[in-house]
Amino acid sequence: MGNILIKNVFLNGGETDIYIENGKIVKIGDCSGMTADEIIVAKGMGAVPGFVNMHTHAAMTLMRGVEEDLPLGAWLRRIWQVEANVNEETVYWGTKLACIEMIKSGTTTFNDHYWKPSAAVQAVKESGIRSWSSYVCMDHGDSGRAEADKRGMEQAFNDSASWGDKSSFVAGCHSTYEVSKDMLLWCRDFAKERGLKLHIHLCETAAEVEHCRSVHGMSPVRYLDSLGMLGPWLIAAHTLWLDVEDIKLLGENHVNVVHNINSNLKIASGYRFMYDELVAAGANVTLGTDGCASSNNLDMLEAMKTAAMVQKAWRGNPKAMPLNELLDIATVNGAKALGLDAGRIECGMEADLSLVNMRSSVFIPNINFLSNLVYSAHSDAIDTVICGGRIVMRGRRIEGEDRILEAAAEAGRRLLEKSGIKINNVI
Repeated sequence: MGNILIKNVFLNGGETDIYIENGKIVKIGDCSGMTADEIIVAKGMGAVPGFVNMHTHAAMTLMRGVEEDLPLGAWLRRIWQVEANVNEETVYWGTKLACIEMIKSGTTTFNDHYWKPSAAVQAVKESGIRSWSSYVCMDHGDSGRAEADKRGMEQAFNDSASWGDKSSFVAGCHSTYEVSKDMLLWCRDFAKERGLKLHIHLCETAAEVEHCRSVHGMSPVRYLDSLGMLGPWLIAAHTLWLDVEDIKLLGENHVNVVHNINSNLKIASGYRFMYDELVAAGANVTLGTDGCASSNNLDMLEAMKTAAMVQKAWRGNPKAMPLNELLDIATVNGAKALGLDAGRIECGMEADLSLVNMRSSVFIPNINFLSNLVYSAHSDAIDTVICGGRIVMRGRRIEGEDRILEAAAEAGRRLLEKSGIKINNVI
């Protein structure tokens, strides 16, 4: 891994240099006279930490647009019909496509919630970014499916020993309504015994909460608490429909919660994410896009803007979710949830960052760089992306991009034709 010197980049209100060595940021300041294997003259560019997408289903890029204008329950039933035809090729090319989309919008790390993780990790490894990848248990209360899920989880965990240093394994459960009590307990023990994170959908819809109350006599959060599943190891996606006691439990147990605003809005699951209350209670609030079959893209910059604007609107408070906190939930909070030393451009941190092209009308005047980036720009302002000291995109070009687009389009065609869905390929 070579050394990188970034010269004359805009950071913290002024121009500076950033020196990267062995994948880490080792100096910020005047680097005159220093040599490097790669020198990037970044005059007119600003530096921002790489985004951490804390909840997605990467391979579902190949299901983008499969079903629209449906509530979650009906949408899931249709998606599961398509997913019955998913194989390793689907996951590999779907994830390759996702990596292109994430890199082009400044994401350097993502937390994936899907199946066939070794195929996904191979795609991630080739892209140069980072992933936490899971095998998702979803037994539907069927004992045969539960045993198959246990074998699948164990095999995926064993395989993860060969994944390399940019991908880690996460235990996955779908939800309290699609996973039996015995399976939830098994996943809890599996994760705890191996020191793993556990990733689950939680309180995404009002119907989910009512179902849990009718079956178990308590909310999904209380149900997980009764099973000993709440803790800083838990990554809970959505956490939208919460009462005061739910928030207290999530905070006391320092659960990592993931806000997925665009998916929630599009499927009309809700919009009143209890950001202030969760932070005050002690939960670690992070941000995600969800999968492309529901949110339709993996653009964290878009998710940041929507999350902030919706918070301000429903609370009637323009000070809600201020810019500095917004950047944290998209970067360092996600890194913290995963145990990664990243999310800030500081000495000693992983060199995960993007260079933003400020030679654009939306960055003039440059009164507030972050305001311009979030509220004025789009992800096409991301010019260069570095992950762990490796340049994965420069000048908005990614190595092998055209071939990946063609192959992913073909893989998507095969998947959707098996599912009885006609598509119009233009690649």
